[in-house]
Amino acid sequence: MKILKQEQLLPISLSEAWAFFATPRNLNDVTPKNMVFQITSELPDKMYAGLFITYRLKPLLNIPIRWVTEITHIEENAFFVDEQRLGPYRIWHHEHHFKSVEGGVLMTDIIHYHVGLSFVGVLAESLFVNKMVARIFEFRRETLSNLWK
Repeated sequence: MKILKQEQLLPISLSEAWAFFATPRNLNDVTPKNMVFQITSELPDKMYAGLFITYRLKPLLNIPIRWVTEITHIEENAFFVDEQRLGPYRIWHHEHHFKSVEGGVLMTDIIHYHVGLSFVGVLAESLFVNKMVARIFEFRRETLSNLWK
């Protein structure tokens, strides 16, 4: 299993950070456009534990993929967890943590993911999945830096 951990200081208040990240519609803004990411489910104004979100995306070679995640844990202004229920990963567990610090909010993403143990899964993970996940979160870092300069 792979683990990606990324921290970023955002020069905003904890309530501003939470309002942005706890609104699923904002996922479109922090996802690379070349992934053709589209939320296909109805979304509430406020995220809650047990919320299922469905997506359609084209992360590689314009091949469409359906993805379903569930918000499994949430503590307002502190953290939430989304886990894949249907999609390209055998395991996808994404923790989003928020902490007030001097100068703003320290946001920490911790992603545990695994494509699978088949030969194809191991090959895909090493050839492009690891790089793609890293690029998605680098895009996110740059986008957030530009959003809150």
